[in-house]
Amino acid sequence: MSTFLEKITIITHAETELINITPQVREIVKKSGIKNGMVYVLSLHTTTAITVNEGLPDLEMDIAETIAKLVPEAASYHHARFLHSDGQNAINAVAHLRGALLGFEVFFPVADGEMVSGSRQTIYYVELDGPQERRYAVQVVGD
Repeated sequence: MSTFLEKITIITHAETELINITPQVREIVKKSGIKNGMVYVLSLHTTTAITVNEGLPDLEMDIAETIAKLVPEAASYHHARFLHSDGQNAINAVAHLRGALLGFEVFFPVADGEMVSGSRQTIYYVELDGPQERRYAVQVVGD
C-alpha cells in the first residue's frame, strides 16, 4: 500500500465563500500514481469546511444563506469571551459552529487512477471566517 499527501494553500476573498476544489483534487489523484484506493480531502482549520454538493452558483448561495440562518450572527455564544491562549477576545464562534455543521472532510474511491464521483458532485472548500490564507490536505491511499 502507498500513500501520497499534498497540502494546498489558498487565499479566500470573502467572509463566507464556497470554492470548487474538485479539479485540484482530481489532479492530485493523477499525480499520486495510485491506481486503486481512496482519496481523502480535509480542511486544516476549524473555521472552514469541506463539503460536496452540485456545482451550481445558485446552490452555493443557498448553502451560504441556509448555514447563516442555522447559526445566526446575532445570537449569544459561550465562545465570545477572552481567550488567555490567544490574548484576545474570541469573536468567531459563528464560524466554528457553521464549520462543525458542514464537516471538515470528504473521501472518494479511486479506481484506475481516477477519483470516482457522481457526475454532478463538486468538492467545496468552504471559508467561514475569511478572507484568510488557508490550507487543506489531500491524501491518496492505495496501490
